[in-house]
Order: sequence, then structure tokens, then C-alpha cells
Amino acid sequence: MKILLIIADGLGDRPFGPLDGKTPLEAASKPNLNALAREGMIGLIDPILPGIIPGSDTSHLNYLGYDPFKYYTGRGPFEAMGTGLKLKGGDVAFRANFATVDEKGVVTDRRAGRIREGTSDLARPLNMRIEDVEVLFREGTEHRAALVLRGEGITTDVSDNDPHAEGLKPREIVATNENGKKTARILNEFYRLSLEILKAQPLNSKRRAEGMKEANAILYRGGGLVPTLPNFNERYSLKAGYVAAVALVSGICRLVGLKDFSPRGVTGSTDTDVKAKFAAAVEALKEVDFVLVNVKGTDIAGHDGNGIGKKEFIERIDRALGETVMKIRDDIVICFTGDHSTPASAKEHTSDPVPILLRYHGCRRDGVGEFDEINAKDGYLRLKGSDLMNVLLSSANRAEKYGA
Repeated sequence: MKILLIIADGLGDRPFGPLDGKTPLEAASKPNLNALAREGMIGLIDPILPGIIPGSDTSHLNYLGYDPFKYYTGRGPFEAMGTGLKLKGGDVAFRANFATVDEKGVVTDRRAGRIREGTSDLARPLNMRIEDVEVLFREGTEHRAALVLRGEGITTDVSDNDPHAEGLKPREIVATNENGKKTARILNEFYRLSLEILKAQPLNSKRRAEGMKEANAILYRGGGLVPTLPNFNERYSLKAGYVAAVALVSGICRLVGLKDFSPRGVTGSTDTDVKAKFAAAVEALKEVDFVLVNVKGTDIAGHDGNGIGKKEFIERIDRALGETVMKIRDDIVICFTGDHSTPASAKEHTSDPVPILLRYHGCRRDGVGEFDEINAKDGYLRLKGSDLMNVLLSSANRAEKYGA
């Protein structure tokens, strides 16, 4: 059988007061997810290991069978790949944000009001050369972007300039050892020049006049060397693809050799067309054997502390499943889970295990008909992220026997 892996980013949650003490998944009306649960099995998965707080990057790597403790060099390379930048061995890539700073240089919004339009115009003049180093900058979705340094003597041995909170000035980049001195110097000069360039951009003048938050500074963090990852298709004898709008997830998928089937117009936010994503995945399964779909809106709502919005987005996911995936469910292996928990009460990733659902024709049923964090404890499944590909391949009758 073919395999559809749907990852609702930040799906896991905790009981939330405004939802009468239920989790958003527990409170949501989700007849299709519950039907899949009745027809299959559910449980819990630790995306990395119990007690480890996952990032979206490390969990997606682990789910695809790439040990993050071996292959993870930082989020920057995946973010950069996802924006469409062509990376080379030895490049150092950073995650970046468009941000807002006031006249004193203090960060007033790390996401520049979640800017959505015009970032390509802001990014273009930030490509430059400093000393003998090529600086590549590319916009991602909303406020997100990627910063890449290419040149002799560039390393990851530097700090971040992102203060990770409003009300603080961006940090001066410092070298963590002698090898990082040149990189620190280049990054500090880039920040100085970027302030001048962004201040002069017409888009920021327009936003300033309209009382909107300017995208007048760049915060960067998570620098990493571009890793070499084994090809997914060769590793598992599959033809594989993905549907995603977030640069980070797209970058990981592209780096391991998955084909992009993402339809135009989908986003990495709560306004995305979930049905279009699932419909694209269903169509892709006519061509390939494995499709990963990432839906980001659950994570956005969790980070915003919006448990009600998260519940409503889960209901949108469920309706979209009913209009697309449910029609072919007897022909494929369906796995639905999250890459980590982002409780609305915490507004950040936590180590809470994530509910997981597995359904394929003829599978064992565990008799649990409600798909949520609370009922998941009664299901068959209790997995680590590194188990997932083995379980999916076995469910699809694609696994090889171990032993005689």
C-alpha cells in the first residue's frame, strides 16, 4: 500500500480553561478523525525521546528516519533550503526573522507584526558581499527568512543576535572560539548595513505612514553547516513527495530527496487552504508511494495562546479530511500525528507526547473511538519518533524481514 503521513504541526496540547478544561483536540468536533480512530489504532508518540522538547526540524528528521543526534547541525540549513536558496558544502545558514526595532534599537516585535506581503522586495537588497564573503538572504513565509554566508573561514562558532524577547536590543554577535572571529565580524557588519538598507525601503516608509510595524531589522539564530543526508527514496525503496508551505519543512524534504507537490497559494499559517493541501497529496499518491503533508496552523494558534482558535483549526482539518482523504482511505496507510506539542497555555513547545493515529485496511483495531491526548493512553501505540518509518513500512507491507 501507499503511505500518507499527515503532520499537524504543534498538535499536542494540555487541558485549557476556556475550553472547559479540555484540550483543543479533545474539544474539537472531528467526526472524520474519530472515524479513522475507530477503524484503526491510536496512541502516543515521543517525537524525539521522553522528556526531550522537540523542534519541528529535529522531529521531522526523526520521523523520516534520520537520527537528529547524528544529522542535525542547526535549523538554518533547512530553513534556507526551503526558501529556494541553492546551498553548497561549507555554507553556513541561519534562521532569520524580519523584526521591528524602535529608534533606540530595542526590539518591539520579533515578527514585524507577522508581515505577510512585500518581504521579497525587502530581502533583495540584503544580498551583498562583505570582505571576501558572499551574503545570501531570502524571504520565507510571513516574517521568516534565511541568511547564508559563503566564503573561506566561515564557521558556526558564533552566538546569535536574536534576544528571543521584546524589550531588549539585538545581541552583538561574539565568537565562541578563535575560529568564529571572522564570522562574528561579518554578521555584525551585516546587521549594521541591514538597518540602513531596510530603513530606506519604500515598503517600510508605507508601513510607517500607515501606523504598521516596520520590518526594519533582521534577527538571526540557529546557524548550521549544510549536512549531507542519505536519499530517502533510495534508503526505503520508495518514490516520495511532500506538501508543505513552511520553509523549514520544505527544506528538510528537499534535502532528503522528496518531490514537491505543494499547490500554489497554500501558506504556513492559519489562513491556509487545508483542503487544497490534502487534495494535492491525494493526487500525488497516484505518482508516488509516500507523501508527507505538513499543516502549520495548529502550531501558530498554540504559540499565540489561542486554544479556541486551535480547536477551530483542527475542525477545519477534519472537514478537509472528509472531503479528500476519507474517500481513498481503504487504499492507503494513513498516519495522522503532530511533530510536537505546543500547548496554548504554555505558548511554546513542550515535551508532552503527541497523539498519533494509524489506519489501514485490515489493521488491528484497539477499540478507542475518540482521537485526543486523553484517550490516546488507551490505544495500542506507544512510539518514539525513530520508530515511525519502520511502523509505516510494515503497515504498508513494505518492510523487510529481520532474520531468517
